[in-house]
Amino acid sequence: MKHTVQITIDGVTSDLPVLEASVGLDVVDVRSLIQKGLYTYDPGFLSTAACESAITYIDGDAGVLTYRGYPIEQLADQAEHLEVCYLLLHGELPSASEFAAFKQDIADRMPIDEHFANLFSGFTSESHPMSMLCAAVAGLAAQFHDGLDIYSAEHRLESAKQLIAKIPTLAAMSYRKSIGAAFVPPDPSLGYAENFLNMCFGTPGQAPNVSATLASALDKIFILHADHEQNASTSTVRIAGSTEANPYAAIAAGIAALWGPSHGGANEAVLDMLNEIGSVDRVSEFVARAKDKEDPFKLMGFGHRVYKNFDPRATVMQSSCHAVLAEQGVENEPLLEVAKALETIAREEDYFIERRLYPNIDFYSGITLKAMGIPTPMYTALFALGRMPGWIAHWSEMLSAPFKIGRPRQLYLGPASRDFIPLNER
Repeated sequence: MKHTVQITIDGVTSDLPVLEASVGLDVVDVRSLIQKGLYTYDPGFLSTAACESAITYIDGDAGVLTYRGYPIEQLADQAEHLEVCYLLLHGELPSASEFAAFKQDIADRMPIDEHFANLFSGFTSESHPMSMLCAAVAGLAAQFHDGLDIYSAEHRLESAKQLIAKIPTLAAMSYRKSIGAAFVPPDPSLGYAENFLNMCFGTPGQAPNVSATLASALDKIFILHADHEQNASTSTVRIAGSTEANPYAAIAAGIAALWGPSHGGANEAVLDMLNEIGSVDRVSEFVARAKDKEDPFKLMGFGHRVYKNFDPRATVMQSSCHAVLAEQGVENEPLLEVAKALETIAREEDYFIERRLYPNIDFYSGITLKAMGIPTPMYTALFALGRMPGWIAHWSEMLSAPFKIGRPRQLYLGPASRDFIPLNER
């Protein structure tokens, strides 16, 4: 505790302790206010710290994102996604031997039981991949429930490995189901992103042929999405986990929260916008509409609720995106031409610069996934795949220390007490 702030209620002044952060804003501890007959009111929890965490730090004004203290730019440029997974789970980067063992642990756990795979037969090819993924992850609770002790660090780590290993397999199975194709099993000779691409686009029984450029770009996307502090889906995982729910059920709750277009569906919205614009010669028309306060049209993938200066993830993703576009030879793809035109305008026009409407991670990841040939409904499933280590790290962190079940309060505005009127008298 660094100092206190004072609050006066009905003429009585009380001290509220200020808890000091290692980096960033300190917080006022308001827990004692309930003893004075008050709650705080903070819709959306925009000014409320609901937990302590040592995993991820964001400074939106400065455009800073760190995992366990490491800048996202360094991790995305120099690390593999599984290396970042290890960091998020353990708090430190692995040694060479630790990393090799961790990668082997993940590879060993990637296959899905053939009996469990029958779950997908209950869906049709029209089913959204996120509905299948959510159900499949929740279904894993049936396989990993008996004997699971969530208060055991060893058991939590095993749950983390199972989830990180199986989420690409389940996501790929969701895609294959959507196109009516046979499942492609994971290949132990392939890396994490390579395996996902092969399970999506490979052919059963044939040797894998995965582009190193595409695998590298996808690995970066996973790293850039691996965690983002106490966002809606991570907070959902924490609240569900605070009930002592099975971790697979808690993660499924996070996947459901991620599905929303205001959260994980943002890169889908970018492609919907590009489709609406349609061609380069209509870009100026839609930019003008975006500037018109009376027009409901919005440019998706520009600016960010948290980052007020620039999105550090987008800066990393930009060069990777352009590398994918060059390899795929999609210079004449109309939607990607629209995207490049919008990017140029956003980086050069004063209107966008003054309002800090820069291209964000959703803009570049959406374009990159489009260039890879991944269908739009799969984008949010890819987001879930990348975010898995963050979700499970926050769940494990919460359970490793004393915690309380999530129970937000409310400002009640409904009727006061009323007497019930029998039906024949109404």
